[in-house]
Amino acid sequence: MRGIGRRLASITACALLAACGGGGGGGGNGGPTAQPPPAAAPVTASEASRFLTQATFGPTDASISAVQSTGLANWITQQMALAPTGSHQAYVELRLTQLKAANANAVLSPNQFYESFWQQSATGEDQLRQRVKFALSEMFVISLADPNMDVRGAASYYDMLGANAFGNYRNILELVSLHPMMGIYLTHLANQKEDPATGRNPDENYAREVMQLMTIGLFQLNTDGTVRTNTQGQALPTYGPDDVAGLAKVFTGFSWYNPTPTNATTFFGRNRAADATVRSMIAYPFYHSTSAKTFLGATIPASATADPAGDLKVALDTLFNHPNTPPFVSRQLIQRLVTSNPSPAYVGRVAAVFANNGSGVRGDMAAVVRAILMDPEARDAAVVNSTTFGKLREPVVRLANWMRAFNARSASGGWLMGSTSANTSLSQTALASPSVFNFFRPGYSPPNTRLGQQNLVAPEFQLVDEVSTAGYLNTLQNAINIGIGTGQDITSAYSAETAIANDPAALVDRMNLLLMYGTMSTTLRNRIVEAVNSVPLPAATDTNQAQVASARLNRAKLAVLLTMASPEYLTQR
Repeated sequence: MRGIGRRLASITACALLAACGGGGGGGGNGGPTAQPPPAAAPVTASEASRFLTQATFGPTDASISAVQSTGLANWITQQMALAPTGSHQAYVELRLTQLKAANANAVLSPNQFYESFWQQSATGEDQLRQRVKFALSEMFVISLADPNMDVRGAASYYDMLGANAFGNYRNILELVSLHPMMGIYLTHLANQKEDPATGRNPDENYAREVMQLMTIGLFQLNTDGTVRTNTQGQALPTYGPDDVAGLAKVFTGFSWYNPTPTNATTFFGRNRAADATVRSMIAYPFYHSTSAKTFLGATIPASATADPAGDLKVALDTLFNHPNTPPFVSRQLIQRLVTSNPSPAYVGRVAAVFANNGSGVRGDMAAVVRAILMDPEARDAAVVNSTTFGKLREPVVRLANWMRAFNARSASGGWLMGSTSANTSLSQTALASPSVFNFFRPGYSPPNTRLGQQNLVAPEFQLVDEVSTAGYLNTLQNAINIGIGTGQDITSAYSAETAIANDPAALVDRMNLLLMYGTMSTTLRNRIVEAVNSVPLPAATDTNQAQVASARLNRAKLAVLLTMASPEYLTQR
């Protein structure tokens, strides 16, 4: 295994890029237009596996059977009806109690949240919620990489995203805006109104990012997500400095929750309530701007009396109802789940559902997620042969895929996994991006590649270079071979795989179904079968059962490693 791992580490980012056909993204302009299969058509195992690759942290034998039994639409309905698996906040609170039992001075670290993340991602029954929650966390970014972040607060923030994953986008927007962790991260907690006498102006950080990253983006969009231009072909900006300044005044006067708030103390975080980091910020009218606020064509008149809640409602309603919001949000969610370059038609169909779920409701996330996953472009099996459809699998998703596919378990029960953000590891950790722009930007295109020449993007490639590619392969090899986490806490026994390891073809076909939804090329399949055959099995009459078991296990591990290291696997189609 070690020698194989060293050879695999020579795979470079260029090889991965080539595997994406120079366009590891999705059907761009002129993308697939195939019709969906008949409603009554039975779901094949491969179709179920591909659907689950988009909708979950990875297929399992049980989930493939469930989708085949119920059908795609019914599976979505059942998943949306499931309550969240558990509370990340409750988990970290329990862990703090345990830590303090051993050391009265113990404090939480981000590791306690990561433990909860991996446990839920790998074992949670509410897989659709888990996957959408993760996608939302990459749009509404806070980061445990910020030393000012409170772990318990971050856990509650992630819980909030999960609880509202199938709710209304307008509600998510308000909950995010008022969460103290977002207030800390984008510096609008304890934001004060302007003061001409001192030259103080409201902090504009959140006002800018809530527009740029969470609602309307930088440029005006058509309903299908294409950029609107002027007669000279230049993109039309969505907002300008005056809009940022006007909106920033709205986000003044919000600070720490306290049952008995005071302007002189609790606004600034002194005498903080025990649950201040996990409860929505409250309004402190004394610090809220009462001057006129103009942004995005809306104006809140000057007033003698501060109205923080009323002003916030106007601002969020304006952002929510902006014509850019449906295509802007829809495209990013499609990118996170299905393909990097959805066709304008795909974006347009989903955006139309965002604008109206069919019952006159705007921002219905349940309807939006369903539309993304059930769209003909997502379900068309023919696109797996397209050089422009798909996406690079995120490193965190790959590792969770391994855990789920091979029934990984935690020896301690605590899923003791620390940060995997180093580029010598996965270059990514949930809720720990290096900036508000996430680990990768939705519009990123690797420079000097065919992707750029085709005006295609591949956001996840922003994580890829020679070091991070080798880091993934080394991390993967160790995880498969001996386990991962503190003391190799998380391991797989590969029971189902070792049971068929005497038949290399059957073993590789299992890899093909669980990891590649039946799309493995004949060339790759033959190479992995050949490699598995190179691991000799003792004769059937051999009485040393330990040697037999070891050989079978090595075959299973090798099949998993070679599949998950392949560019074909890394490119989700």
